[in-house]
Amino acid sequence: MTQASLEIPPNDLEAYWMPMTANRRFKATPEFFVEARGMHYKTPEGRTLLDAIAGLWCVNAGHCHPKITEAIRHQAGKLDYASSFSLGHPLAFHYTNQLMAIAPQGFDHVFLAGSGSEAVDTALKMALAYHRARGEGHRQRLIGRQRSYHGMGFGGLSVSGIGWQRAQFGVLLPGVSHLPHTHDLARNAFSKGQPEHGIDFADALESLLAAVDPSTVAAVIVEPVAGAGGVLPPPKGYLERLREITRKHGILLIFDEVVTGFGRLGAPFAAQALSVTPDLITCAKGMSNGAVPMGGVLVHHHVHDAMSKGPEATVEFAHGYTYSGHPLACAAALATLDVYQEEGIFENVARIAGKWEAAIHDIRNAGGIVRDIRNLGLLGAVEIEAAPDAPGQRARTVANHCLQNGVFVRALGDTLILSPPLIINEEQIGQIAETIKKGVQSL
Repeated sequence: MTQASLEIPPNDLEAYWMPMTANRRFKATPEFFVEARGMHYKTPEGRTLLDAIAGLWCVNAGHCHPKITEAIRHQAGKLDYASSFSLGHPLAFHYTNQLMAIAPQGFDHVFLAGSGSEAVDTALKMALAYHRARGEGHRQRLIGRQRSYHGMGFGGLSVSGIGWQRAQFGVLLPGVSHLPHTHDLARNAFSKGQPEHGIDFADALESLLAAVDPSTVAAVIVEPVAGAGGVLPPPKGYLERLREITRKHGILLIFDEVVTGFGRLGAPFAAQALSVTPDLITCAKGMSNGAVPMGGVLVHHHVHDAMSKGPEATVEFAHGYTYSGHPLACAAALATLDVYQEEGIFENVARIAGKWEAAIHDIRNAGGIVRDIRNLGLLGAVEIEAAPDAPGQRARTVANHCLQNGVFVRALGDTLILSPPLIINEEQIGQIAETIKKGVQSL
């Protein structure tokens, strides 16, 4: 096949079983992207679509950034693959050193993985291994949260709290409990930034611990801002209270920053933007700008130190992946970090977040069918009143309207999810908000 023919959608779509997709519906009316640049995708027909979700929360520096693509191209021709099992290649060390320079204070090591799902499973295993290293191997329980998303591995899915994603797979891991979610329309509808009410949701952790015995709990894992569960910013004081309770009971606190990491809230990590320091931080997505799959776990020094005792020849953590520290991923990630810093991309979020907030909250004026609007940093959600006996249909209709009118948004249930590339400008913000507004008004 020529390169040109590979860019044309094939006549037969059957072989590819697409992930997280109603395959029969998609293949009846398929939509393809064949090119991307900056803030935009292009379809085979030549239509240009403004990307309002950064691919899938990940293309923070914009599509096909020349510095990132050139770094991948160069590395592919020099060292395509090398194992990280008892071997090394320089880029993995250069990258992790640079990453630690922007990490929250107290974090001094990174364990590299191949995705966010792998990063979460790594963090959960790390929490269990940490307690065993300290002589508390009885700490085996894990606590997640309702409406949370932590990837598709068995560990991550077990602590996730989106029921339909778990339904096909049975009971998953034992010993997992879930905190209540923080979505509270009665008190916090149309909040701008962190909601005023809801610190009490964190107090549910004390009640849960009383029921299961806190000395058996290894870790609590939460997204600082719940992403796939509907973009739920943490109420003021909520994360601080979780930190207080976990520290009191000797439980590790894990922040899943696969979505919020690398500038989404205007700082390298949400832990810095929200001034709460966990023990472990998972990351992926914006780590390599989505260009090459990559994930990682940032490790606070006290966790690493506890697991690094014993004979020098001891494997401190019996865990890893074939693609941990993949050379192409490291090249992409190192170039991505350079782009973030050279172009002031995190600072752009801090500058423009107020414009983003004002524009998406103006969608409320589209009519009473808009049930709620939420935002923090360059994250947003527009929740639409479900049609009787047709949950999710209205949001999907609005998303389709946007697609046909030049803006790519994502519908999850009754909510439109928004997470544009961090290079977005004020005009593009206005285009997203106005297109959604017209879509709502067309219902």
